[in-house]
Amino acid sequence: MKSKLQGIIPPIITPLLGHDQLDHAGLQKLVDHLIGGGIHGIFVLGTTGEFASLSERLKQEMVTAVCQHVNGRVPVLVGVSHTSLEQTWLLARHAESQGATAVVLSTPYYFALSQPELCDYLTLALSGLSLPVYLYNIPSCTKVPIEVETVRRFLDTPKIKGIKDSSGNMAYYHELLHVTLQIDWSVLMGPEELLAESVLLGGHGGVAGGANLFPRLFVSIYEAAIANDVTRVRSLQEYLSRISSTLYKTGSYGSSFIKSLKCSLSVLGICSDEMAAPFQKFGQAHRDKVAEQLGALSLTLAGIQNKMI
Repeated sequence: MKSKLQGIIPPIITPLLGHDQLDHAGLQKLVDHLIGGGIHGIFVLGTTGEFASLSERLKQEMVTAVCQHVNGRVPVLVGVSHTSLEQTWLLARHAESQGATAVVLSTPYYFALSQPELCDYLTLALSGLSLPVYLYNIPSCTKVPIEVETVRRFLDTPKIKGIKDSSGNMAYYHELLHVTLQIDWSVLMGPEELLAESVLLGGHGGVAGGANLFPRLFVSIYEAAIANDVTRVRSLQEYLSRISSTLYKTGSYGSSFIKSLKCSLSVLGICSDEMAAPFQKFGQAHRDKVAEQLGALSLTLAGIQNKMI
């Protein structure tokens, strides 16, 4: 990459038509929706993309389809995290062959590594990765944090270009900004509610799941924060809080956020709302509620630019 990655990089959902079947037409509409909304990159096979539930065949198909349709319009980052290092390397090689810009690597999940073991793992993993690498701290899913001292150990590794933090721990995020101050790393925020705050503190952008649905809103929050326009940040943040407290709360399970995003995109006619097993898409009652909430928020595709931003 020629310059530091900054801005809004949505972790794109994986549109499905059924079990292990990609919704190609919907994916193309979604990519165009994101790029039309002004986003600065696309992250394929992240948590919002249900990567851990997808077959290796479907992962490769998703990477190929996104890279082909993006066609160089924005950077494409590919998540290659896996419990198997060989599968990580295999997917990374495929991503490189399809023209991806970089790969994203979290800690292995299932077995809880110590930090020394994590350092050994990262050293070995990096030896088999050719593309630039972004680390991904998401201990709620992996059980293993990337501690600040571990980050320090890899600051001089040219292959690593930054880190995405989804811990929600602002004290940790402050430390990341401090230790990376003198190097050319991107420090990106995961939880979207903390996007504006993180950028105002000196962060470089966000990997916000909600940007699948409302790309222009998140780009505007980022731009307002970069400009230090606190008044506008507060106004846009209030709207984001309304979305979080209504649309994202549809249903009562931990999977409700992704289900709400997929259902909303389906209601708007962009892509299918099928979920990867073990989850199932919303039933009709919840779908009707999502449609009602979208209307109440006045967040149709046309209204995002004309009314809000």
